[in-house]
Amino acid sequence: MDTNTHSTTPAAAAALLASPRTQEAFGRARSALKVYGALSAAALVTVVAVAVSGHTVNTFMWVRAVLLPVVAVLLHRMTVSASRGSKRAYERVSALTVIMPVAIIGVDLIPGVCPLWYAAMQVVCMVPVVRTAFAVRGAVLRGVFTKGFPASRR
Repeated sequence: MDTNTHSTTPAAAAALLASPRTQEAFGRARSALKVYGALSAAALVTVVAVAVSGHTVNTFMWVRAVLLPVVAVLLHRMTVSASRGSKRAYERVSALTVIMPVAIIGVDLIPGVCPLWYAAMQVVCMVPVVRTAFAVRGAVLRGVFTKGFPASRR
């Protein structure tokens, strides 16, 4: 008989999700993503203002400025799903919040891609994403989403 000592019953999984520490960690992640959304929306407004004032705004800046607020909404929705027990959403948020800052800042460092002021603005926008990565990948939430977490909650 094969027994998995790591499996968690649905009741135990629900208790882990409902614990104050778990919900506090998810609350920190959701709050940080709201800040990220506000900052990325402000970056979009800044790009619009710069373009309206007659300064050059390249296609890269427009695309990034439009997409990042959309990504903020999607990340927030995934975090909400994870807080309700979706292991798949948890894994996605966990991965994206680590990859995004590295990729965004890395691309901005390529000479000639964007002006320094825009790169600095993107770095500021990534600070809440890094905070989310620490919240989501912390011991509390990692403990909730172990390999034994019920597949029915995916």
